[in-house]
Amino acid sequence: MSTPRRRRIAFYSHDTQGLGHIRRNIALAGAIVAAEPDTDVLVLTGAPQATSLPLPPNTEVVTVPTVAKDADGRYAARTFAMDLASVLTLRSNLITTALMAFAPDVVVVDKVARGLDGELEQGLAALRAVRGHTTGARPRVVLGLRDILDDPLTATREWRAAGTTQAIVEHYDEVWVYGDRSVVDVARAYDLPAAVATKIRYTGYLAEGRSEGLVAPRDEPRRRPVPRPYVLCMVGGGQDGYDTALAFARTTYPPGHTGVIVTGPYMQPSLRRRLTAIAEERGDLLVRDFVTNSIELIAGARAVVSMGGYNTVCEVLTEDVPGLVVPRVRPRLEQLVRAERLSGLGLVDSMHPDHVVPERLSEWLADAVTSPAARDRGAIALDGLRRVPTLVAELHSASAPTPHVLQEMAS
Repeated sequence: MSTPRRRRIAFYSHDTQGLGHIRRNIALAGAIVAAEPDTDVLVLTGAPQATSLPLPPNTEVVTVPTVAKDADGRYAARTFAMDLASVLTLRSNLITTALMAFAPDVVVVDKVARGLDGELEQGLAALRAVRGHTTGARPRVVLGLRDILDDPLTATREWRAAGTTQAIVEHYDEVWVYGDRSVVDVARAYDLPAAVATKIRYTGYLAEGRSEGLVAPRDEPRRRPVPRPYVLCMVGGGQDGYDTALAFARTTYPPGHTGVIVTGPYMQPSLRRRLTAIAEERGDLLVRDFVTNSIELIAGARAVVSMGGYNTVCEVLTEDVPGLVVPRVRPRLEQLVRAERLSGLGLVDSMHPDHVVPERLSEWLADAVTSPAARDRGAIALDGLRRVPTLVAELHSASAPTPHVLQEMAS
């Protein structure tokens, strides 16, 4: 008698900048494995920093050659001396080979339906054509979207230019929106066609349970504990959060509190050194470049100032800590829309980056640590990480072989 095959789930994230997509996929992987330990997960990404993040059990990360945006906003190979077309061909071949060798039961693609400049098309076509070696079923494919894509005009234009609707119709079984419909009705806000709208399922925000089941890398450096009480500033990957971090570094903290800034791995070294120099001068500020325990840092803080990226906002929402969101407003309005919607529901405070100065941050921090506003934690669904495993199980069950297929396999 043959041993039953373990369930296999694959994630794809192009990750040209920042760690938001890969962190979201790792959180999803952790929830899926926790719900069904007899699961193997493969994460395909263009972010080499992903290998430094805590991973769930049974999870492996495969990185492909990296790309980055140049000074003009155009993509180019980050490391190799190759033109963009060549490096994308290399990435596409590696992604396809990995998917076919892994033979997943379910594939979750993050945000970009055709992959970066269409690099996923080859893999999607191969998945569509193949039937599982042991199940006889076609792998189920899901497109995962965050709650806010961008302002409606920009999102609709980019959606059409990328041929996203056609890709969904041809290759995808479902579209998961990692948000709450009461915050944004994605189909209506972005005028999505019925062929896409009928595939949408809202998971709720991927907030509660984010750190459960993650295992820190063995070589993670040990650092001295953060002095308590403290107030925290997090600017995502750091590539565009320096102004907020600088204002926080020059802020007067509530009496007895230490300030902590997490710059992110992508902040320019020269800018990080400036923040570190300020910290050395004042003595009540600690600067760290990259942490793997962001949930623990947020949970231990008396107040948090953060940018408006999806993952950081979810982490703030899941902890009972006052949060001030300073959204990025260029080149996309996604974070601004998110901050305004959640602020309108009383879940966070928000401040436009043009208004962020040390004096205003000092006033907000003082109010936040002495008289934090009550938050209605039931205003929106924050339990997406508990709902997604059920959606995966349903897809996996739906892909089980029919008696006809089983008969063909037996013969």
